[in-house]
Amino acid sequence: MDKLEFNRSPDPTIGVELEIQIIDNETCELVSLAPDILDRVSPAFRERIKPEFIQSMVEINTGICSTVADVENDLNTSFAHLNEITEGLGASLYMTSLHPFSKWSDQLVSTHERYERIMNELQLVGRRFISQGLHVHIGVDDEEKVIKINNNLRIYLPILLALTTSSPFYESLDTGLMSYRAKLFEALPLAGMPDSLDDWEEYETLINLLRRSGIIESVKDIWWDVRPHPDFGTIEIRVCDIPYSMRDILAIVALVQALVLALADQFENPEPHIQILRSNKWQAARYGLEGLYVDPFFGTKYSLKEAAMSLYRHVKPISEDLKSTDYLDQIPEIVDRLTGAHIQRKIHRENGNNFNDMIRTVQDLFLK
Repeated sequence: MDKLEFNRSPDPTIGVELEIQIIDNETCELVSLAPDILDRVSPAFRERIKPEFIQSMVEINTGICSTVADVENDLNTSFAHLNEITEGLGASLYMTSLHPFSKWSDQLVSTHERYERIMNELQLVGRRFISQGLHVHIGVDDEEKVIKINNNLRIYLPILLALTTSSPFYESLDTGLMSYRAKLFEALPLAGMPDSLDDWEEYETLINLLRRSGIIESVKDIWWDVRPHPDFGTIEIRVCDIPYSMRDILAIVALVQALVLALADQFENPEPHIQILRSNKWQAARYGLEGLYVDPFFGTKYSLKEAAMSLYRHVKPISEDLKSTDYLDQIPEIVDRLTGAHIQRKIHRENGNNFNDMIRTVQDLFLK
């Protein structure tokens, strides 16, 4: 068996990936400008602004950050550079997890060997997946610890999803869900809520089996809602929709960093039943913060609002040590005001069901 090295991170560093839609300024439709945008990216930003699997989106990556304040500065700098480029091309950036009316059939796949290979395998399932997400990496200092964190984090993934929902519309339809992206994602192989793992050796054995059998080429082909990332020495949380504002993005990053540290010092929980975890995730995708959360060990029912506030209170002492409470304290506001999915629906309804007006209003709210 090939050894899989986990490049340990001695500190709880942060890395953030934002997948961003590119839209035409006049029509508000997705526009396949990523190749033109990437040609104009300054050399200083080549490692920060990257292609994604369709040409109507790009990805912003931060560097390795120590604090949420570092993340804020990094994201704002890259966003400003990217925004300047897109404006010069008659386009703009849109920060939700699904475009409300553009069709998947109009999107062009990026000319990249990996994306072409994946799309050739996924066919229509992959072509329909035109969504965007927020991924957060937190550094972990031990491979056995990252497995324990991965197992325990599954309990909280529905809460993180509920706090970020921003994809209620798809191809001009109200899907009835707060995060339709979450359900689109689950159609992909090796995606969704992962099973628990006994230890690093079991994870290593699984990766070797998947590679030998040709199911994956690398760990990047595993699209779990949370996964160890051996190359970076991180735990990567992938369940979140794109929050509609930079303030909310930073609040979620602060919550995730503090939660990972809390779980690193926590004993392994008894094995939660996967059906309870999946049910909680469905409630988050369907109803957002207005959904139901069931404690996977005791069966106690809470609202996802209550579960989110309980999690906020649980990790706040850790955020004080991390000096990130100014960001974390946005969580109660999200719970009170609700998320981008609710806001999109409200604006859409108040503007006579006009998607273009909704998009422009949401764009204006991003940096406020």
